[in-house]
Amino acid sequence: MIRAVIFDMDGVLIDAKEWHYEALNRALELVGFTITREEHETAFDGLPTKKKLDMLTDRFGLPRKLHGFLNEMKQQYTMDLVYQLCKPTFHHEFALSRLKRRGYKLAVASNSIRHTVRVMMEKAHLAEYLDLQLSNEDVAQAKPHPEIYLKAIRTLGCVPAECLVVEDNENGIKAATASGAHVLVVHDVNDVHLDNILARIRDIESAPARRAA
Repeated sequence: MIRAVIFDMDGVLIDAKEWHYEALNRALELVGFTITREEHETAFDGLPTKKKLDMLTDRFGLPRKLHGFLNEMKQQYTMDLVYQLCKPTFHHEFALSRLKRRGYKLAVASNSIRHTVRVMMEKAHLAEYLDLQLSNEDVAQAKPHPEIYLKAIRTLGCVPAECLVVEDNENGIKAATASGAHVLVVHDVNDVHLDNILARIRDIESAPARRAA
């Protein structure tokens, strides 16, 4: 039986992928670098900013001594966009409130930093439904390593087979799968609604009966 649902944040509960791309490029432009949208979507999506900067150094020679400055500016630009654009979405509030009422434990596990996670969840009016919020600062290894999902599962008092992870990008899907949890893969935030989540839970819980038959 599924006892907990764990959500990625960006691209799942918050439509923030474009914000991260715009904020990173604004920071990079300060030192004469840019990346294309295609590069961000295919290589950088879902990764922590520090990892993105490491990749830019390895691939394009971005000076490592600039990482601290660029990371700080990227976070500042991201929060500017969050305060401007992040707002509640009815189908997400409805889904989490109904899942909570049904007794499921709920968590967010994001590759974003802790402050970003907390502010986004508050501004989206989702924090009140969550039993746990984890960021990349709460683990030693970010996604695609499974540590953040393993920690969420353990903290919620569950085992992987009792958890459903909702993810949208390759790095997150790899992390969720490696944790041993069940996974609901979504294309974007519009796919994250109560009917889809409950349908996936029913499919998981009916699988043993189908195998027995």
